[in-house]
Amino acid sequence: MKILTIIFVLIYFYQPINSCQTTNNSPHIQDKKKLVENAIHNCIGWAKNKDIKLLYSVIANDTNFLEIHPNNRVVKGFEQFRKAEDFWMDPAFKAIRYEIRDLTINFSQSGEVAWFYCILDDINEWKGQPANWENTRWTGVLERRNGNYVIIQQHFSFASE
Repeated sequence: MKILTIIFVLIYFYQPINSCQTTNNSPHIQDKKKLVENAIHNCIGWAKNKDIKLLYSVIANDTNFLEIHPNNRVVKGFEQFRKAEDFWMDPAFKAIRYEIRDLTINFSQSGEVAWFYCILDDINEWKGQPANWENTRWTGVLERRNGNYVIIQQHFSFASE
């Protein structure tokens, strides 16, 4: 009888605890997923109108930010990231369009950290010539800070043929 009572108590208390865990299908996580998706799109989409404030609102503004490019260039920290501002804001750079395909977003159990994977076509011009990243693998990690998700790490690569 004691064993049955213990089992009943464990089941009784486990159910409420288990029901509080977030899943990728819960309404709460769906709201967070939308925030993450918006941050990902804003990280590329800002360039169309050169809305640098929008870009900086979705990038971690600290020394831990990390970005890796297909040519093995590594950007460490927000201040180093900002050094590209002269290029992006130059009138010779023109963002044409972008497309994100196969976007997959996952969350940590707490929902405070998200990671993603997608394929990116980033179509641009530099001095009237194509400057594109097509079929680019893009992965990243976002952290929730002050209610918003910001990218703390991102990696771009091209598949080797």
